[in-house]
Amino acid sequence: MLKKFAADALGLSDIGKIIGPEDYDKTDADDYIRHEDHEKIYFLIKTKADEYCFTNIAFIHVDGANAVSSKRVLKRYPYSQHKITNVFLETAGRVDLDIEIKFNLGNQAFSIDVDKRQLEKLNDLYKALVYISEINHENSVMYDMAVNSLDKAVTVLHNSRTSDVGLSEEYKQLTEYGFSWLSSARDQYHRKDFGEVFEKYINN
Repeated sequence: MLKKFAADALGLSDIGKIIGPEDYDKTDADDYIRHEDHEKIYFLIKTKADEYCFTNIAFIHVDGANAVSSKRVLKRYPYSQHKITNVFLETAGRVDLDIEIKFNLGNQAFSIDVDKRQLEKLNDLYKALVYISEINHENSVMYDMAVNSLDKAVTVLHNSRTSDVGLSEEYKQLTEYGFSWLSSARDQYHRKDFGEVFEKYINN
């Protein structure tokens, strides 16, 4: 018991272990995977208190209050609603026992300590998250350009000197076309599933 409390005091209990696919079914996070929606676990880090699970469509945090309590809070962050940004990997110094991966999901910041002996595996997760953040940024830029282009088309139509009747009909047609076009653009630039990225960097 004394060793357990000492580990908590030193923060050693927060050092995560990367769990292999053969042991996913032994974790709490596995119970909340939406297999009906073709959700799949690609990376899972477990500490004594928490689990950090990366699937193709969401990040799942099984949040334990501390290493002693059995209470858990499930937090789910779909990538389509919480963009991955600010990805960092902090390697270990000579006396450090852990390495650290940091990233933001929307406005929520995460910092996860991992056993430094598992650096090679964590590198794969780092590369995957960085690439996803780059895809999100590029898609955001392209979607904004698409919206701006439609706004300019509406402005040009407003400033045209056609009759009010003609203008009204053209505006209606443009609005209907614009809604359909933006819906298509959103589907193209608002990505929900990053299974291909995880396959590329983790399951290679």
